[in-house]
Amino acid sequence: MAENAPLTEVRTSPHVRHTPSVDQIMRNVVYALLPVAAYAVYQFGISALALILVTVLACIGTEQLFCRLSNKPTTVGDFSAVISGMLLALTLPPGFPLWMAAVAGFVGIALAKVMFGGIGLNVFNPALVGRAFVQAAFPVAITTWTPAFAPGRFTEFIPSTWTFPFALPVSVSGWVKEASLAIQQASPGVDAFTGATPLALSKLGNGEVAHFVTDSMDLFMGTTAGSAGETSALLILLCGGYLAVRRMMDWRIPAAVILGTYVTAEILHLVDPTVYPHPIFMVLAGGLMLGAVFMASDMVASPVTPAGVWVYGLLIGFLTVIIRLFGSLSEGVMYAILFGNAASPLISAVTQPRVYGTSRKKKA
Repeated sequence: MAENAPLTEVRTSPHVRHTPSVDQIMRNVVYALLPVAAYAVYQFGISALALILVTVLACIGTEQLFCRLSNKPTTVGDFSAVISGMLLALTLPPGFPLWMAAVAGFVGIALAKVMFGGIGLNVFNPALVGRAFVQAAFPVAITTWTPAFAPGRFTEFIPSTWTFPFALPVSVSGWVKEASLAIQQASPGVDAFTGATPLALSKLGNGEVAHFVTDSMDLFMGTTAGSAGETSALLILLCGGYLAVRRMMDWRIPAAVILGTYVTAEILHLVDPTVYPHPIFMVLAGGLMLGAVFMASDMVASPVTPAGVWVYGLLIGFLTVIIRLFGSLSEGVMYAILFGNAASPLISAVTQPRVYGTSRKKKA
């Protein structure tokens, strides 16, 4: 053998050719969220833009602050705080007061990420923890909805956007009525318009099938009121498909969440179709699509076993329907995902695949 001949290194399988870094994965998630954020701005105007900017800056600033306080290298460059800020904004009403949004960003990063040790160690999704906090602290503001595609949305803010801290909430009822009247005049075929979300309407139906007031195609395309980034199921699916194709998201998790929601809603709908909404409505309405694609699929807070991801997703879908229909809240995706995050370690433990050549039964 020649002295200068190159050496050939032989390794056993699996042969990993390319492993994307954390920064690359997070950057691609940001790319996938940008169209959803852009549509939110198009739908709700400059108030939605300000909301996204504030939550992103609050999350980045909080992470940078705690890095300095703990004398650790900054982790802002991994884009995880940017993702948390964007997701948080997309789960909030477009007219949500900006100071409350900043509080949500601080709490989400501080409680759900920093206290657990940083990226890769958090048990819960930071964006959902931030939203859960403001859900409990500011219940009126987080359930105040505004019309989509209101005239003048690019030239004026929704009044509640600039509510000062500790001040009485700014009433937007007059603004909603004016915006609704302008929309009705611009579209004579529209008989009535309300700023309430389709899920809120169904919750107030008092036994009637109130979800029929919202067409499924409107929910699919994104022409209804709701949180800033939850309205267009089509756009969310397309952006999630980008991550799935790049193998930066486990497609089985959103598929399992949607399947669990559909099956549970279908069973209840068959029991009494006059009370329980159609499963298509339950899948397309509210934040289910956004939560299933971008939050339940969190790599850190979700199971890692092949069977575990299906159990995890089906559990979230089941709990979403139960909370929506039998709980006091019109939406249940947030709490369903947080419960799934808490159960994720247990699910991974009980769904461990059998090692080749061994038995599942414990040996004495």
